Amino acid sequence: MAAPQDAPPPADWQAVKARWPNADASRFVRLGPLVWHVQRMGRAGAPCCLLVHGTGASTHSFRDLMPLLATRFDVLAADLPGHGFTTGAKGRLLSLPGMADALGDLCVALDFRPDLAAGHSAGAAILIEMALRGLIAPATLVGINSALEPIEGNAIFSPLAKALFVNPFTAHTVAWQAKYTHLPRRLLANTGSGIDQVGVDQYETLMRMPSHVAGALGMMANWDLKPLQARLAGLKTPTVLIANEDDRMVPARVSRQAARKTNSARILSLPDGGHLAHEANPRQFADIMCEIATEAGLLPVAQAAQ
Repeated sequence: MAAPQDAPPPADWQAVKARWPNADASRFVRLGPLVWHVQRMGRAGAPCCLLVHGTGASTHSFRDLMPLLATRFDVLAADLPGHGFTTGAKGRLLSLPGMADALGDLCVALDFRPDLAAGHSAGAAILIEMALRGLIAPATLVGINSALEPIEGNAIFSPLAKALFVNPFTAHTVAWQAKYTHLPRRLLANTGSGIDQVGVDQYETLMRMPSHVAGALGMMANWDLKPLQARLAGLKTPTVLIANEDDRMVPARVSRQAARKTNSARILSLPDGGHLAHEANPRQFADIMCEIATEAGLLPVAQAAQ
Protein backbone atom coordinates (compact mmCIF):
# COMPACT_ATOMS: atom_id res chain seq x y z
CA MET A 1 0.00 0.00 0.00
CA ALA A 2 1.24 3.47 -0.87
CA ALA A 3 2.24 5.73 1.99
CA PRO A 4 -0.42 8.24 2.99
CA GLN A 5 0.04 11.74 1.69
CA ASP A 6 -0.02 14.78 3.95
CA ALA A 7 -3.20 16.75 3.36
CA PRO A 8 -4.41 20.21 4.35
CA PRO A 9 -6.58 20.20 7.48
CA PRO A 10 -10.27 21.06 7.28
CA ALA A 11 -11.56 24.53 8.09
CA ASP A 12 -13.02 23.28 11.37
CA TRP A 13 -9.52 22.43 12.53
CA GLN A 14 -8.14 25.86 11.75
CA ALA A 15 -10.70 27.36 14.08
CA VAL A 16 -9.78 25.21 17.11
CA LYS A 17 -6.20 23.99 16.71
CA ALA A 18 -4.80 26.59 19.11
CA ARG A 19 -6.81 25.07 21.96
CA TRP A 20 -7.16 21.43 20.87
CA PRO A 21 -5.35 18.92 23.10
CA ASN A 22 -2.04 17.54 21.85
CA ALA A 23 -2.34 19.54 18.62
CA ASP A 24 1.44 19.50 18.25
CA ALA A 25 1.16 15.72 17.74
CA SER A 26 -1.51 16.08 15.03
CA ARG A 27 -1.09 15.21 11.37
CA PHE A 28 -3.53 15.10 8.48
CA VAL A 29 -3.03 12.35 5.92
CA ARG A 30 -4.95 11.34 2.82
CA LEU A 31 -5.63 7.64 2.34
CA GLY A 32 -8.24 6.68 -0.23
CA PRO A 33 -11.38 8.80 0.19
CA LEU A 34 -10.48 9.81 3.75
CA VAL A 35 -8.39 12.62 5.12
CA TRP A 36 -7.45 11.32 8.56
CA HIS A 37 -6.69 13.38 11.64
CA VAL A 38 -4.10 11.35 13.53
CA GLN A 39 -2.08 12.03 16.64
CA ARG A 40 1.12 10.16 17.40
CA MET A 41 3.53 10.57 20.27
CA GLY A 42 5.91 8.58 22.40
CA ARG A 43 9.12 6.64 22.19
CA ALA A 44 10.45 5.38 18.88
CA GLY A 45 11.11 1.65 19.08
CA ALA A 46 8.84 1.21 22.10
CA PRO A 47 5.84 -1.14 22.01
CA CYS A 48 3.09 0.30 19.81
CA CYS A 49 -0.20 1.26 21.46
CA LEU A 50 -3.30 2.01 19.38
CA LEU A 51 -6.14 4.00 21.00
CA VAL A 52 -9.64 4.03 19.46
CA HIS A 53 -12.38 6.35 20.68
CA GLY A 54 -16.13 5.71 20.73
CA THR A 55 -19.11 7.09 18.85
CA GLY A 56 -19.44 10.87 19.01
CA ALA A 57 -15.95 11.41 20.42
CA SER A 58 -12.51 12.04 18.90
CA THR A 59 -8.84 11.83 19.82
CA HIS A 60 -9.59 14.39 22.53
CA SER A 61 -11.05 11.49 24.54
CA PHE A 62 -7.42 10.45 25.21
CA ARG A 63 -6.11 13.98 25.79
CA ASP A 64 -4.58 13.16 29.20
CA LEU A 65 -4.19 9.39 28.89
CA MET A 66 -2.16 9.55 25.69
CA PRO A 67 0.77 11.61 27.07
CA LEU A 68 0.97 9.31 30.10
CA LEU A 69 1.18 6.23 27.90
CA ALA A 70 3.68 7.97 25.63
CA THR A 71 6.31 7.66 28.36
CA ARG A 72 6.36 3.92 27.73
CA PHE A 73 4.81 3.40 24.28
CA ASP A 74 4.72 4.65 20.73
CA VAL A 75 1.07 5.79 20.80
CA LEU A 76 -1.28 6.37 17.88
CA ALA A 77 -4.83 7.70 17.98
CA ALA A 78 -7.05 8.84 15.11
CA ASP A 79 -10.42 10.47 14.71
CA LEU A 80 -12.69 7.74 13.33
CA PRO A 81 -14.25 8.24 9.87
CA GLY A 82 -16.82 11.02 10.03
CA HIS A 83 -15.74 12.06 13.51
CA GLY A 84 -13.81 15.04 14.77
CA PHE A 85 -11.54 16.28 12.02
CA THR A 86 -11.39 13.14 9.84
CA THR A 87 -13.31 13.86 6.65
CA GLY A 88 -14.53 12.02 3.55
CA ALA A 89 -16.52 9.22 5.17
CA LYS A 90 -19.80 7.97 3.79
CA GLY A 91 -21.72 4.72 3.38
CA ARG A 92 -19.79 1.58 4.33
CA LEU A 93 -16.97 3.59 5.88
CA LEU A 94 -19.38 4.40 8.74
CA SER A 95 -20.19 0.73 9.42
CA LEU A 96 -18.31 -1.54 11.81
CA PRO A 97 -16.58 -3.56 9.03
CA GLY A 98 -15.88 -0.38 7.08
CA MET A 99 -14.28 1.38 10.03
CA ALA A 100 -12.25 -1.73 10.86
CA ASP A 101 -10.97 -1.92 7.28
CA ALA A 102 -10.17 1.79 7.14
CA LEU A 103 -8.31 1.80 10.45
CA GLY A 104 -6.43 -1.34 9.43
CA ASP A 105 -5.39 0.34 6.19
CA LEU A 106 -4.24 3.40 8.14
CA CYS A 107 -2.06 1.28 10.44
CA VAL A 108 -0.49 -0.45 7.44
CA ALA A 109 0.11 2.83 5.63
CA LEU A 110 1.75 4.33 8.72
CA ASP A 111 3.73 1.11 9.33
CA PHE A 112 2.17 0.94 12.78
CA ARG A 113 1.73 -2.57 14.21
CA PRO A 114 -0.11 -2.40 17.52
CA ASP A 115 1.31 -4.49 20.34
CA LEU A 116 -1.38 -3.16 22.67
CA ALA A 117 -4.74 -1.86 21.45
CA ALA A 118 -7.34 -0.14 23.62
CA GLY A 119 -10.80 1.01 22.61
CA HIS A 120 -13.44 2.93 24.47
CA SER A 121 -17.13 2.03 24.02
CA ALA A 122 -17.72 1.39 20.29
CA GLY A 123 -13.97 1.63 19.79
CA ALA A 124 -13.62 -1.72 21.55
CA ALA A 125 -15.99 -3.31 19.02
CA ILE A 126 -13.85 -1.94 16.18
CA LEU A 127 -10.69 -3.43 17.66
CA ILE A 128 -12.30 -6.83 18.24
CA GLU A 129 -13.56 -6.82 14.64
CA MET A 130 -10.04 -6.00 13.48
CA ALA A 131 -8.52 -8.78 15.59
CA LEU A 132 -11.07 -11.36 14.44
CA ARG A 133 -10.25 -10.58 10.81
CA GLY A 134 -6.49 -10.48 11.27
CA LEU A 135 -6.20 -6.76 10.54
CA ILE A 136 -4.21 -6.34 13.75
CA ALA A 137 -2.43 -8.88 15.93
CA PRO A 138 -1.74 -7.25 19.29
CA ALA A 139 -0.45 -9.14 22.29
CA THR A 140 -3.42 -7.81 24.24
CA LEU A 141 -6.67 -5.96 23.62
CA VAL A 142 -8.24 -3.65 26.18
CA GLY A 143 -11.89 -2.62 26.12
CA ILE A 144 -13.01 0.33 28.24
CA ASN A 145 -16.75 0.20 28.96
CA SER A 146 -17.09 -1.72 25.72
CA ALA A 147 -20.25 -1.32 23.63
CA LEU A 148 -20.56 -4.90 22.36
CA GLU A 149 -24.30 -5.46 22.53
CA PRO A 150 -26.79 -4.72 19.71
CA ILE A 151 -28.87 -1.61 20.17
CA GLU A 152 -31.94 -3.80 20.70
CA GLY A 153 -30.30 -4.85 23.93
CA ASN A 154 -30.41 -1.25 25.16
CA ALA A 155 -26.65 -0.78 25.08
CA ILE A 156 -26.05 2.82 24.04
CA PHE A 157 -22.63 3.48 22.56
CA SER A 158 -21.78 6.84 24.15
CA PRO A 159 -23.45 9.92 25.61
CA LEU A 160 -23.26 11.78 22.32
CA ALA A 161 -24.54 8.79 20.34
CA LYS A 162 -27.54 8.37 22.63
CA ALA A 163 -28.81 11.85 21.86
CA LEU A 164 -27.98 11.63 18.16
CA PHE A 165 -29.72 8.30 17.71
CA VAL A 166 -33.03 9.35 19.28
CA ASN A 167 -33.01 12.91 17.93
CA PRO A 168 -35.20 13.25 14.81
CA PHE A 169 -33.59 16.53 13.69
CA THR A 170 -30.84 17.05 11.15
CA ALA A 171 -27.17 17.35 11.92
CA HIS A 172 -27.35 21.13 11.48
CA THR A 173 -30.25 21.35 13.93
CA VAL A 174 -28.43 19.25 16.51
CA ALA A 175 -25.34 21.42 16.07
CA TRP A 176 -27.50 24.51 16.55
CA GLN A 177 -28.96 23.00 19.73
CA ALA A 178 -25.46 22.27 21.00
CA LYS A 179 -24.50 25.89 20.48
CA TYR A 180 -27.55 27.53 22.03
CA THR A 181 -28.74 25.04 24.65
CA HIS A 182 -27.22 22.98 27.44
CA LEU A 183 -27.54 19.72 25.45
CA PRO A 184 -23.84 18.73 25.63
CA ARG A 185 -23.65 19.29 29.38
CA ARG A 186 -26.83 17.28 29.97
CA LEU A 187 -25.45 14.41 27.95
CA LEU A 188 -22.15 14.46 29.77
CA ALA A 189 -23.95 14.51 33.11
CA ASN A 190 -25.72 11.32 32.06
CA THR A 191 -22.42 9.47 31.72
CA GLY A 192 -21.84 9.53 35.47
CA SER A 193 -18.29 10.78 34.89
CA GLY A 194 -16.77 13.90 36.36
CA ILE A 195 -14.61 15.22 33.53
CA ASP A 196 -12.85 18.55 33.67
CA GLN A 197 -14.01 21.78 32.05
CA VAL A 198 -11.48 21.39 29.26
CA GLY A 199 -13.09 18.11 28.28
CA VAL A 200 -16.58 19.61 28.48
CA ASP A 201 -15.50 22.43 26.17
CA GLN A 202 -14.13 19.95 23.64
CA TYR A 203 -17.34 17.92 23.53
CA GLU A 204 -19.27 21.14 23.07
CA THR A 205 -16.98 22.09 20.19
CA LEU A 206 -17.55 18.75 18.48
CA MET A 207 -21.31 18.89 18.88
CA ARG A 208 -21.38 22.33 17.27
CA MET A 209 -19.77 20.90 14.11
CA PRO A 210 -22.44 19.63 11.66
CA SER A 211 -19.88 17.38 9.96
CA HIS A 212 -19.12 15.62 13.23
CA VAL A 213 -22.79 15.28 14.14
CA ALA A 214 -23.53 13.85 10.68
CA GLY A 215 -20.71 11.35 11.08
CA ALA A 216 -22.01 10.13 14.42
CA LEU A 217 -25.54 9.88 13.01
CA GLY A 218 -24.21 7.96 10.02
CA MET A 219 -22.28 5.58 12.24
CA MET A 220 -25.39 4.82 14.27
CA ALA A 221 -27.42 4.29 11.11
CA ASN A 222 -24.86 1.81 9.72
CA TRP A 223 -23.90 0.03 12.94
CA ASP A 224 -24.75 -3.65 13.39
CA LEU A 225 -23.21 -5.63 16.24
CA LYS A 226 -25.08 -8.90 15.70
CA PRO A 227 -22.45 -10.42 13.38
CA LEU A 228 -19.72 -9.49 15.85
CA GLN A 229 -21.65 -11.04 18.72
CA ALA A 230 -22.01 -14.27 16.77
CA ARG A 231 -18.22 -14.45 16.27
CA LEU A 232 -17.01 -13.56 19.77
CA ALA A 233 -16.26 -17.20 20.53
CA GLY A 234 -13.59 -17.02 17.83
CA LEU A 235 -11.65 -14.22 19.52
CA LYS A 236 -8.22 -15.63 20.32
CA THR A 237 -6.46 -12.41 21.31
CA PRO A 238 -6.04 -12.07 25.09
CA THR A 239 -8.51 -9.37 26.08
CA VAL A 240 -9.21 -7.35 29.20
CA LEU A 241 -12.66 -5.77 29.37
CA ILE A 242 -12.63 -2.95 31.92
CA ALA A 243 -16.14 -2.28 33.20
CA ASN A 244 -17.11 0.60 35.46
CA GLU A 245 -19.99 -0.60 37.59
CA ASP A 246 -21.65 2.83 37.65
CA ASP A 247 -21.59 3.28 33.86
CA ARG A 248 -25.03 4.64 32.92
CA MET A 249 -24.46 4.35 29.17
CA VAL A 250 -23.12 0.84 28.66
CA PRO A 251 -23.91 -1.27 31.73
CA ALA A 252 -21.11 -3.43 33.11
CA ARG A 253 -23.19 -6.51 32.35
CA VAL A 254 -22.48 -5.96 28.63
CA SER A 255 -18.77 -6.62 29.18
CA ARG A 256 -19.47 -9.60 31.42
CA GLN A 257 -21.81 -11.16 28.88
CA ALA A 258 -19.28 -10.64 26.10
CA ALA A 259 -16.51 -12.18 28.19
CA ARG A 260 -18.60 -15.29 28.76
CA LYS A 261 -18.86 -15.78 24.99
CA THR A 262 -15.09 -15.88 24.53
CA ASN A 263 -12.26 -18.05 25.80
CA SER A 264 -9.84 -15.15 25.75
CA ALA A 265 -11.44 -12.27 27.70
CA ARG A 266 -11.40 -11.44 31.36
CA ILE A 267 -13.21 -8.74 33.29
CA LEU A 268 -11.63 -5.98 35.32
CA SER A 269 -14.39 -4.40 37.37
CA LEU A 270 -14.01 -0.86 38.70
CA PRO A 271 -16.52 0.47 41.24
CA ASP A 272 -16.93 4.00 39.93
CA GLY A 273 -15.90 6.50 37.27
CA GLY A 274 -18.81 6.30 34.84
CA HIS A 275 -18.75 5.80 31.10
CA LEU A 276 -15.90 8.28 30.55
CA ALA A 277 -13.77 6.98 33.41
CA HIS A 278 -10.60 7.06 31.29
CA GLU A 279 -11.13 10.81 30.88
CA ALA A 280 -12.05 11.40 34.50
CA ASN A 281 -9.07 9.45 35.88
CA PRO A 282 -6.42 9.03 33.16
CA ARG A 283 -3.69 8.16 35.65
CA GLN A 284 -5.66 5.15 36.87
CA PHE A 285 -6.11 3.88 33.32
CA ALA A 286 -2.49 4.52 32.36
CA ASP A 287 -1.39 2.43 35.34
CA ILE A 288 -3.87 -0.34 34.47
CA MET A 289 -2.77 -0.44 30.84
CA CYS A 290 0.91 -0.53 31.79
CA GLU A 291 0.17 -3.39 34.18
CA ILE A 292 -1.67 -5.26 31.43
CA ALA A 293 1.23 -4.64 29.05
CA THR A 294 3.70 -5.89 31.65
CA GLU A 295 1.66 -9.08 32.12
CA ALA A 296 1.77 -9.55 28.34
CA GLY A 297 5.55 -9.20 28.30
CA LEU A 298 5.50 -5.88 26.46
CA LEU A 299 7.10 -3.86 29.28
CA PRO A 300 9.76 -4.77 31.85
CA VAL A 301 8.30 -5.58 35.23
CA ALA A 302 9.77 -2.46 36.85
CA GLN A 303 8.14 -0.03 34.41
CA ALA A 304 4.90 1.86 34.98
CA ALA A 305 3.28 4.97 33.55
CA GLN A 306 4.94 8.12 34.83
